[in-house]
Amino acid sequence: MNDLVLIRPSKKMEKDIWEYRQEYLLCGEKHINGCCGIGYYDDFDTWLEFVLAIEKDKLSREGVHASTFFSVRKSDNKIIGSIQLRHFLTEDLKRHGGHIGYGIRPAERKKGYGRQQLLLILDLAGRMGMSKVMISCDKDNIASGRTAMSCGGVLKCENLYKGKQQQIFWITL
Repeated sequence: MNDLVLIRPSKKMEKDIWEYRQEYLLCGEKHINGCCGIGYYDDFDTWLEFVLAIEKDKLSREGVHASTFFSVRKSDNKIIGSIQLRHFLTEDLKRHGGHIGYGIRPAERKKGYGRQQLLLILDLAGRMGMSKVMISCDKDNIASGRTAMSCGGVLKCENLYKGKQQQIFWITL
């Protein structure tokens, strides 16, 4: 079951990306993991400029270069999820955040897409020369923890971040 491909955001995807964003917002979720804060942007071009810049020459808010992708279902070209790979970790990201942030659109959750998306980005991370990656998630986000473990994630520790229990997983590539 490999129904997804990773695609970098582009202007030609604007309508589909904005529909993806809108689904989250209609579900009351403004924080959309894995796509550079798109829920907080009102202008697509401004968001896209930021996303493309942090991969090459401008550092993200966390102080790292990062690659952002949308996972697209091959059968109907529908955006299923978003995922970001941070190229290295700052001290802050080592405590919480990690190399990878990802989300699945609300209507497509609990269908196995999170695992597929994560496996695709892990393959890319390995090809970029990374030997291991860190993923963090809130402890009460059972699905995200299970997804990390299903892809080889090993729980290394738990901590408190912004008043919430968080789990830290490491995946060896």
